[in-house]
Amino acid sequence: MDRHEYRNLVILVLPTGIFCVAFFLLPMARLVLIGASGERGIAAYLDIVTTPRHFESLIATLVLSITVTATALVVATISGLFLERNRFKGRGVLISMLTFPLAFPGVVIGFMVIMLAGRQGLIGIVSKALTGDKIVFAYSMAGLFVGYMYFSIPRVILTIMAAAEKMNPALEEAARSLGAPQWRIILDVILPALKPGLIASGAICFATSMGAFGTAFTLATNIDVLPMTIYTEFTLNANIAGAATLSIVLGLITWAALYIARNLSGSNVAAAG
Repeated sequence: MDRHEYRNLVILVLPTGIFCVAFFLLPMARLVLIGASGERGIAAYLDIVTTPRHFESLIATLVLSITVTATALVVATISGLFLERNRFKGRGVLISMLTFPLAFPGVVIGFMVIMLAGRQGLIGIVSKALTGDKIVFAYSMAGLFVGYMYFSIPRVILTIMAAAEKMNPALEEAARSLGAPQWRIILDVILPALKPGLIASGAICFATSMGAFGTAFTLATNIDVLPMTIYTEFTLNANIAGAATLSIVLGLITWAALYIARNLSGSNVAAAG
């Protein structure tokens, strides 16, 4: 590389480098220092496992995110394969409706869950008329699960449809001609072909569920997930150092999930939302 090419490379990379340092590295470094500025110093990062409320919040967030991810992958894989392989009237409208939730912020999705399963929600009204008991679950983990599923399925289904589009139908036909049952075709042909898309979309779904705040904030009557715990420590308890340590731990978990997914899928994975 001669001097002219090197100079052009520096000119092209410099804006990205400045942006990365100014809006990512410096804020993260500042957050790490704030987290260690309390009375316990660097040991404060262990509070997430030694403080019962913080640890329970972490476990609840992990369980919820893993459950949402697994369920979204199953639902979106079945739906995505069907939509990609079948052409019918209204298909475009159906795909638009399935992906429409991406346009809504988390707070709006939270209000929609309340309208569905809140105290005055549709499910409560119907259950009251049919059984005499009103079913209300919007303000619990079940309500948060519904909300997270609402914005997770569109993210997954788009990736699955893109991966399914690249699949070679001849491989499935060859397996059928050799007498393979449908379940073997799914395990040995379809799922391996979709593996990169499944891993990438699953990582995005997990990372988004771990860090989602707007929906949890709207439904947070009986919910204690890590984003809400961070918010409470920062605003109500004025525990800035504690909020910083929890933020770093949350960021490390989501970064690790994305890093592992990138290596497993062999493609770039980025969280959205």
